[in-house]
Amino acid sequence: MDLIANIALGFSVALSWENLALCFVGCLLGTLIGVLPGIGPLPTMAMLIPVTFKLEPTGALIMLAGVFYGSQYGGSTTAILVRLPGETSSLVTVLDGHALAQKGRAGIALAMAAYGSVVAGILSTIAIGYGAPFLASIALLFQSADYVSVMVLGLVAAVVLASGSILKALAAITFGALLGLVGTDITTGEFRLTMGFHSIADGLGFVPIAMGLFGLAEIAYNLENVAEKSGHAVPVGRLLPSWAEIKQVFPAILRGTGLGAAFGILPGGGPTISAFAAYSLEKRLSKHPEEFGKGRLEGVASPEAANNAAAQTCFIPMLSLGIPPNAIMALMIGAMMIHGLTPGPEIISKQPGLFWGMVMSMLVGNIILVILNLPLIGIWVRLLSIPYRFLFPTILVLCCIGTYTVDNSVEDVLIMVVFGVIGYVMRKLECEPTPMLLGLVLAPLLEENFRRALTLSDGDLSVFVTRPISLGFLLASVALLGTMMMSGLRRRREEAFQEE
Repeated sequence: MDLIANIALGFSVALSWENLALCFVGCLLGTLIGVLPGIGPLPTMAMLIPVTFKLEPTGALIMLAGVFYGSQYGGSTTAILVRLPGETSSLVTVLDGHALAQKGRAGIALAMAAYGSVVAGILSTIAIGYGAPFLASIALLFQSADYVSVMVLGLVAAVVLASGSILKALAAITFGALLGLVGTDITTGEFRLTMGFHSIADGLGFVPIAMGLFGLAEIAYNLENVAEKSGHAVPVGRLLPSWAEIKQVFPAILRGTGLGAAFGILPGGGPTISAFAAYSLEKRLSKHPEEFGKGRLEGVASPEAANNAAAQTCFIPMLSLGIPPNAIMALMIGAMMIHGLTPGPEIISKQPGLFWGMVMSMLVGNIILVILNLPLIGIWVRLLSIPYRFLFPTILVLCCIGTYTVDNSVEDVLIMVVFGVIGYVMRKLECEPTPMLLGLVLAPLLEENFRRALTLSDGDLSVFVTRPISLGFLLASVALLGTMMMSGLRRRREEAFQEE
């Protein structure tokens, strides 16, 4: 009965005119940035955070969430029609999606992508509704030592699942953790790592760093690497799949949804690795693996279901534990803190309208995305004719304005520029910046809980292994590192990130 009452509360919040409009705006922006290559959800959400200052917290989070999962829909449209994925999570959709389009079945491929996404979105929303409150009730049993161990697991998983070199990912997450410790010591009140700059005595701002790493760096990298070309879209054709085609792909959609949901909850996971893993799974389970890459419906539906499921279930650890499983959720935590909200197990009980309103808005948002994507295919494809050199000045100005308006600080803009250069160098060195952002967010929380745990245990480090919950997470971290050292798993990890 409580679930029904919570669902009714969620719909009453999500279907208010203001929140419904914000959900629509978020889904529309998400689809737009998903269609346009070189513009991702991370810089877009970072730019939108200052815009949300005057909004109610629930509406702001609904809009930002819509941008994230909406971008997963948009990326498939151009991947199928013009072989130009707007999002990295849609790279694998190109393989069979564009092959189907060349066979005159572009409409069916688009419909299957939308069908897989909406089914995954609905099932993932149900998983959030059931899973987050359950996890939050367990999290109420956590003490400081347990939080330390779960954050250690999150940092380890972020290193293991990051693309590229593990050593580079480890260096990035360590650098991010050091940045998170800049400012005033929470115990002694002494300045540390400030290098004499009093403007960062309260710590480095989250928004300037995110804007630099994923806004300015992305602009510089795209200007150098994004070719000024747009493919010629093939005719869309029939959009309504047959019943036989639906039955053919439905098991693949369910498998993709389950795999994506698991990767979404897992620290360090996300839509991209979920899509590649789902594609690999379908290819291995298929009776006709040789047809993959040549126009197989399962090769479109399963990855699209996986990336959308991952984009939504990653809200579970963020909302229930207050721990971001990926960089997008780190941005969401930053947005919540700006609005005076502390994510964690108590937010579900103390802010039920916000939690259930967000959950139900995702259900509404998935329906909005289906309505938006298929009828507006022609408009999305025509947007690709806009050269990136005309887009980046607008993005650059929005980054500067957004960063400045957080604290009306010119220093923040300078910090953004510095981290824009750092982010660009990291991209050139093939060092993924995502672990760095996770280290930045988790380091202060890790330090606070570590000190509290030692204070309560009178400095006894054994508290981290005598508590069963803490010990379990530490053993999971050791097991994850151990399996990572196995050459077979390491090789499969690298294969998962290759563009086939």
